[in-house]
Amino acid sequence: MFLGFFQKPPRKSALHGVSIRQLLEEIPEGCSTPDFQQKPVALALQEGKNAIFRALVCGEPQPEVHWQSTKGHLSNSSKYHISSSPSGKEHVLQINKLTGEDSDLYRCTAVNVYGEATCSTRLLVIEVGFRKNRKRHKEPQEDLKKELMDYRNLLKKRAPPPAKKKVDLEQVWQLLMTADRKDYERICLKYGIVDYRGMLRKLKEMRKEHEDKMAQYVNTVSNLRHIKVSKEGIATFDLELDLKDPGSKVYLYKDGEMVPYSLDNQTKHCLRRLGKRYQFQIGDLQAEDAGIYQVKVEDAEIFSTELDASAIPSRVVVPLVEAHCEEQGDAVFECVLSSPCPHAAWNFRHRPLQPSDKYEVFVSPDGLTHRLVVRGAHLSDMGPYSLGTGFHSSTAWLVVGGKDKSLLTASADHQSWEPLSHLGSRRGGPEGRSDIYSQGRDATQSPRSRHKPGTGGFSKEAQGPRGYFSQGLADTEVQQGEAAVLSCTLTRDLGPAAWFKDGVKLSTQDGVVFEQDGLVHKLLIAHVQGTQAGRYTFVAGNQWSKATLSVHDRPVIAADVTEKLREPLVVKAGKPVTVKIPFQSRLPVQASWQKDGTEVVDSGRRQGAQVALGEGFTRLCLPSASRKDGGRYRVTLKSEGGSVQAELTLQVIDKPQAPQGPLEVEDRRGAGVCLHWRPPKDDGGRAVEHYVVERRQAGRTAWLKVGEPPAGSTTFTDAHVEQGRKYTFRVRAVTSEGAGEALESMEVLVAPEALPGPPSSPAIQSASSQGITLTWTAPRGPGSAHILGYLIEKRKKGSSAWTPVNAQPVPERRWTVADVRQGCQYEFRVTAVSPSGPGEPGPPSDAVFARDPMRPPGPVRDLQVTDTSHTSITLNWAQPDTQDGDTAQGYVVELRGSDSLQWSPCHEGTVPVTTFTAKGLRPQESYFVRVTAVNDGGHGEPTSLDTLVQVVPVAVRPKFLMDSSRRDSLMVRAGETIRVPVSFEAVPMPEVTWLKDGLPLLKSNVTSTKEGLTQLLIPVASLSDSGVYTVLLRSPQGTEALYRFSLRVAACPKAPGPISLKENVPGTVTAEWEPSPDEAGGVPLYYEVLTRSSVHGPWRQAADRVHTNHYTLLGVLPGREYHFRVVAKNELGASLPSDTSQPWRIPRQRDRFTVKSPSYREPNLSQKPRFLVGLRTHLLPQGCECCMSCAVQGWPRPHVTWFKDEQSLAGNPAVYSTDVLGVCSLFIPSVSPKDSGQYKAVAENALGQAVSTATLIVTGEESSS
Repeated sequence: MFLGFFQKPPRKSALHGVSIRQLLEEIPEGCSTPDFQQKPVALALQEGKNAIFRALVCGEPQPEVHWQSTKGHLSNSSKYHISSSPSGKEHVLQINKLTGEDSDLYRCTAVNVYGEATCSTRLLVIEVGFRKNRKRHKEPQEDLKKELMDYRNLLKKRAPPPAKKKVDLEQVWQLLMTADRKDYERICLKYGIVDYRGMLRKLKEMRKEHEDKMAQYVNTVSNLRHIKVSKEGIATFDLELDLKDPGSKVYLYKDGEMVPYSLDNQTKHCLRRLGKRYQFQIGDLQAEDAGIYQVKVEDAEIFSTELDASAIPSRVVVPLVEAHCEEQGDAVFECVLSSPCPHAAWNFRHRPLQPSDKYEVFVSPDGLTHRLVVRGAHLSDMGPYSLGTGFHSSTAWLVVGGKDKSLLTASADHQSWEPLSHLGSRRGGPEGRSDIYSQGRDATQSPRSRHKPGTGGFSKEAQGPRGYFSQGLADTEVQQGEAAVLSCTLTRDLGPAAWFKDGVKLSTQDGVVFEQDGLVHKLLIAHVQGTQAGRYTFVAGNQWSKATLSVHDRPVIAADVTEKLREPLVVKAGKPVTVKIPFQSRLPVQASWQKDGTEVVDSGRRQGAQVALGEGFTRLCLPSASRKDGGRYRVTLKSEGGSVQAELTLQVIDKPQAPQGPLEVEDRRGAGVCLHWRPPKDDGGRAVEHYVVERRQAGRTAWLKVGEPPAGSTTFTDAHVEQGRKYTFRVRAVTSEGAGEALESMEVLVAPEALPGPPSSPAIQSASSQGITLTWTAPRGPGSAHILGYLIEKRKKGSSAWTPVNAQPVPERRWTVADVRQGCQYEFRVTAVSPSGPGEPGPPSDAVFARDPMRPPGPVRDLQVTDTSHTSITLNWAQPDTQDGDTAQGYVVELRGSDSLQWSPCHEGTVPVTTFTAKGLRPQESYFVRVTAVNDGGHGEPTSLDTLVQVVPVAVRPKFLMDSSRRDSLMVRAGETIRVPVSFEAVPMPEVTWLKDGLPLLKSNVTSTKEGLTQLLIPVASLSDSGVYTVLLRSPQGTEALYRFSLRVAACPKAPGPISLKENVPGTVTAEWEPSPDEAGGVPLYYEVLTRSSVHGPWRQAADRVHTNHYTLLGVLPGREYHFRVVAKNELGASLPSDTSQPWRIPRQRDRFTVKSPSYREPNLSQKPRFLVGLRTHLLPQGCECCMSCAVQGWPRPHVTWFKDEQSLAGNPAVYSTDVLGVCSLFIPSVSPKDSGQYKAVAENALGQAVSTATLIVTGEESSS
């Protein structure tokens, strides 16, 4: 079996000469087609040596490697030794004891499921010794002369070579459209198409038009198969055609001419139709049958293919004739073929003959006449000699010395039979075949032979002359490969009998058996082949009987293939499966696949089932097998000759499915958890070996394997779970293919036994440097009924690590911790213990120092209020006096409203420093304040203020907060936005007033004030906003503060007036101008003067910051022009310029001088026309563009006129001419035969004329590109 069905175009290998074909459209990752890493090397060895060819192949999966020669398979194990390395990469072919016949081309083919790779190498055997120097026997001189004379006569009489048939290029384009891309180059070379890229472009354009035309009559066209010639010499080509209208006419054309055909095998051209498949056959091939064949539906070309003359088998024109010679004499056989056949071979008694001293072979120079000379014939050389061309053969006997009387009698019978039979040619004639080629294989079924229905048992010819046959031959039908019997019964003995097929006498060497039982004569054929069908005749004396043997060629599947299909095909899931069933059939075959009685349909999808039917095989491909693809498959091959079936079993193995759920989890209260499940529904084709149970704790990602119960058990108990934890369990079935999918449970909680609750926070009864005494209360709730004792833990304050105090639980709820360090501060907690274990620890106690008791501190000193605000009071005090270590460790600040008797602390815990701010108070309220010092000895005596403290801020006089960058004078541009922020400090908020020039601000000016900031905002500044601004702050107590600044709003000045120029002093020029209008308004400004002269192009500054209205320029030179420009400027920018209307210029005085120009004479350039380059003759094919060019010289410039055959071409629309700088051209866009002729170009001017002529020849053939 072979895998793969899709064939892609050959792809390139890294090695030159290696051809790779990809059989599957998609190749899975990690797989590849075969390829050669090292090719076999061509060898040239002496005769008698051993030849060794080595090849390194690669591919995944490992490819199979086959070796072949052009003569066929290398089946002789003693001659050919084929081996492979253990790795399967290196493959060796060894040929032992080389002879001259081993010189051949050897092919190495590597095949796997995804494609095949092929490469070839050559072996040349050098003959040495007597074989190299052997000499043939010389023929008599007379025979040589006669042969030369005959050859001369043959040369004189031979017919002239046939005229080359002209091929319509349109048919060649149609052939290219349906040809394989690999054949493009061969077809283009054959028909003279040299523009390969142009051919591809034209094909692309034609294909669209071709498809549109086909769409009128055809739905789809597929499986195009080009012409192939069978062993029987029949050419076939076929296609699958889905017609829109079944009544559409289908025509066959050869070289553009319609060819009639029939629907049976009675004519040369016939059509066999089976469903949508159309198969055309061409029988009795002759040389004139070569050409381009086209299939059309109505007027649309559907398919084009070519029958090449080289593919037509050679036929026997002049057959062999029986040869007679004396013993030790020479015998000559001669046969003439219809065409040269280089591989024609001579046979004796169906065994090939090799040229030697005994057998000499001659071939005429034209390759048509083949001659065999048998030197020194003996009685053992008697027998049939034949010449085979592969498809046809001719046979004749050699009779030596006339000693075999029975053979001569048979020959005489044959001669006496000929004038009576009218059945055909003599033995070995053009249609005769004495040997049966392609011996058949054993068929899978052998039904009995049967008479042809409707014939009445015998044909009229089978009756024979009345009275001589009691039973004549009967027409018989038989399946190919079965046994056939032809029988007749005579009424009396008529003498020697013989059997003939299609007019050729049969012998036992033709694969038949003759039997005679009295008057009953039988012809037995053990395994009938298609070539044995025909007209059989039995002859006895001068009497005969005829019958027809029909062989039905149903598809045949080889017995070894059937035997292999009996074994189940086992594959793993996910792997590609391709089943290829090879068969033999001469008729079109339809293949259908069924799985468990349901037809397998080609899904057309990449991952679906794919069914293919090829030349001699059918294939089922499953790109990715799954368990559902397993089952019983049946393929049925059906043709007109019958049908045959083959069955196979496909087993797809896979990992098992998950066990059937749900996965039940049972908590057994201290004994673990018990799991229950059911076996998997599908074990993947392999028996379950065991299960794997795993668990995962909640919050973790890793699974822990906890057991492997056997295959027969579907329960498992996990006793190693912890109470109070959550787990997830899963179960997998394990087979020889591995572990399958998992059945997973829900997350379950292993219920713990009730634990005691937490005790209360420990209370400190006493503390000293020797120990700390604690007490607590018992816990409540479930699990607290049976308390075994308590565990006590301690930690230093600020630490997170707890240290156990007692190792064993104490039953009392009071305990003194003695293991303490003096001066350290500790916290304690207690955990209750019950029979089910310790519970949760209780809350920690307050921090306590391990030291002896101390006295409370004294009262604080110097308590005072340092600040107040609307919601807070800030206090400050001094530490109390210390006596005997009664230092204060903190302070407690308390407030009491004026209408309340209850003191309230202002904070949590204690205040470690001697200052504190009480916040969140009600404004304007009054409070009593006191502060108490605290240490481990307790609270000291509080210190209070004698007076009420009111919650109001402390008064601050108004003042402005100015930094060094603040300026008292500001200038801004008109139109801009003005923002002037002013910061101040005052408590409480003062009244803010803005003034301009001592008056309140206008409404267009906006001011805003918030805590500590007041701002002036003028959205669009104007000149009227200039002035002195004042900010006035007035507190409720009448205190005032002032801030003043000046603001000036200005704009760019306006341009000065017109400029006047005058010369007050020679060599100078004074510019005066009208002042800018802004100058009259008192706006400070100045002027800039710029000049530009005719020598210096750009403006150059002459003076800046000119505060007058005039400027004098010195150093004015005569002959130069001076321009002036004046610009008014201030701090904000410059005005538009004012320029002089006329430049200032002092004329330059020049002296007169005269210039005398030289005189000269112009040259005479006049010249009559002459041609520098003349016209040339053109030879062009029809349809090409023609351009005739010449170069002409002359002055005045000549005028050129074109003529054809003395007729002017002026005004002719089919041509046009150009004249560019004396180069004159005549263009003809598309030439035709009528454009051929004599062309003339005439150049004329006033001094004369010149003529140039040329000839245009247009051939009748059109350009192919």
